[in-house]
Amino acid sequence: MKVAGFGFKKDVSLASLREALLAAGGPEGLAAVATVSDKADAEVLKQLARECGVPIKALPADVLSGIDTPTQSKLVVEKFGTGSVAEAAALAAAGPRARLIATRVVSQDRSATAAIAEGDGA
Repeated sequence: MKVAGFGFKKDVSLASLREALLAAGGPEGLAAVATVSDKADAEVLKQLARECGVPIKALPADVLSGIDTPTQSKLVVEKFGTGSVAEAAALAAAGPRARLIATRVVSQDRSATAAIAEGDGA
């Protein structure tokens, strides 16, 4: 199971989410997209999920907290307790033995991040 995890700012555009996903490896083979619960209802993420034909996995912030990620954002660590929402969401949604196949990439406008993990599902 391959899952794309996303972190993004409130005013993110669909183009920025697409750009981050493409930079991380693209939508081919994805089983789901994932993010922290309080962002899962964002209309632009719903649009991207529809385009990719996959569901959105919403993960509570406490599930993401403490997940060790290869990349670290000081702001994200302070707010979420993990180094990357995108990486942590991808790992958590892809299952207990998931591994990152694409670490966090950032859109050019810095409003979206994406990472892709592969695992056996939760």
